[in-house]
Amino acid sequence: MAARKEILEIDGREVTITNPDKLFYPKTGHTKLDLVRYYLSVAPGALLGVQGRPMALKRYVNGVEGEAFYQKRAPESRPEWLETVELRYPSGRSAHEIVVRDPAALAWVVNLGCVDLHPHPVRVTDLAHPDELRVDLDPIPGVPWSQVREVALVVRDTLADLGLTGWPKTSGSRGFHIYCRIEPRWTFAQVRSCALALAREVERRAPTLATSRWGKEEREGVFVDYNQNAKDRTTASAYSLRPTPDARVSTPLHWEEVPDCRPEAYTIDTVPERLASLGDPGAGIDEAAGSLEPLLEWVNRDKAAGLDTPPPPRPGADGRRQSTMPLIEIARAASIDEAMAGLDRWKARHPEVWPQLRPKDVLVDSMRGRSSTWTRIRLNLQHVPADQRPPQEPLEVDFDPWQGMRPE
Repeated sequence: MAARKEILEIDGREVTITNPDKLFYPKTGHTKLDLVRYYLSVAPGALLGVQGRPMALKRYVNGVEGEAFYQKRAPESRPEWLETVELRYPSGRSAHEIVVRDPAALAWVVNLGCVDLHPHPVRVTDLAHPDELRVDLDPIPGVPWSQVREVALVVRDTLADLGLTGWPKTSGSRGFHIYCRIEPRWTFAQVRSCALALAREVERRAPTLATSRWGKEEREGVFVDYNQNAKDRTTASAYSLRPTPDARVSTPLHWEEVPDCRPEAYTIDTVPERLASLGDPGAGIDEAAGSLEPLLEWVNRDKAAGLDTPPPPRPGADGRRQSTMPLIEIARAASIDEAMAGLDRWKARHPEVWPQLRPKDVLVDSMRGRSSTWTRIRLNLQHVPADQRPPQEPLEVDFDPWQGMRPE
C-alpha cells in the first residue's frame, strides 16, 4: 500500500505533505501534519524572521528523538516556484540554498522534516552584509533561568545606550535570544567584532552574571555568545519549534514580559493562540535598523586596551585548542547517547574523582560537522587536587566526523 499523502492548497499553490501522520514528537503525540499546521498558523510571525533570507535546512527525518542533519544545498526535486540563491561559505564551497518568502514555501520545508528554521542573517539582496546582530545568551550548567533573564535586561540597556533596539525571544531551549536589525553596511567580520565588544561590555556591567570568555571551561554564569555572528552560522528564528520533548517554541516577547517569562509556557499548543490574541511582539523589527558606529568605537577601545578578537571557528576544525585549565577529553561520538555512555564508563573507572567535579566542570559540546552534529565530552579537573587528577586516556568513543573528507 502506498504511503498516505495530503495535498494542501496554500495561497493558490499545492504543497504535498508526505507521511502526514508520522510522529515527530513522541512525548506529545504531534505529527508532521501538526507541525505544518502550526507553522501555517504562525506564518506572519515566522516569515518575519526568515523572509528573503537563505536558509540552512536542519532536517529531523526520524522526528525530534532521531539524529538531525544539516542540508545546505536545495533539493534538486523542488517546485519551480521555490526560490534559491547561491551562497558562498568560508570553506570556499558554495551551494544554492532555499529562500522562504511565503506560507507555501514554509510548509514545503517543514515537509522535509525541518522542525526549526535556520536562516542566515543576510538578505538575498546583499549576501555580504548582515542586517541582523544576534545576541545568544547561553547559560553554563547550574545557572538558574532567573539569571538568564537578568542578563537579558542588561543586554537591553546596553543596546539602548548604543542607540540600538533589541528584540527579545526565548530560544526554546536553555537560553535566550536578542536580535537587532542593523543597516547592511558592515562585513561579517565587523559585525562579529561588534558582537564581541557588546559581550565584553555586558560582562563589565554584570561581572557576576555574564561572561564573554572564549573557552567554555573558563566561563562563569551566562555566556554572551558572539560567535553566532560568524559567517555561515545560523540559529533558530522567531516562532521556530525546537526539538524538546514538550515541543517548545522560540517565542518573541515584549520586554515587560521578560522578568517573569518561563520558556516551558511557550509550546506548539499555546503559541498560536498567543499570537492570535496578543499580536506579534516582534512586529516592527524591520523598521528599527540601527548603526554599528558606536559599537565600532568600543571595538577600537578594546583593541587599544590589548584585547584581541579571537578568530571565528574554522570550517572543518576538530575543536582542539590550548587551554590553561586542566582538561581531559572523554569522548567524541556521533550521538549524545554514545558520548554519555562513554562518560558513564569513565565514571565507573574513577569513582573517587567524579564526586569532586561540579556541574560546570562537565563540558558537553554539540559540534557541527559537515552535515550533522556530533558530541564531544571533556572534563575540567580544576577542583580535583593535582596529585589525584587522572591522566588523559584513550577516548571512550573516538568518532572522526571528518573521516574520508581530508586530503591524503
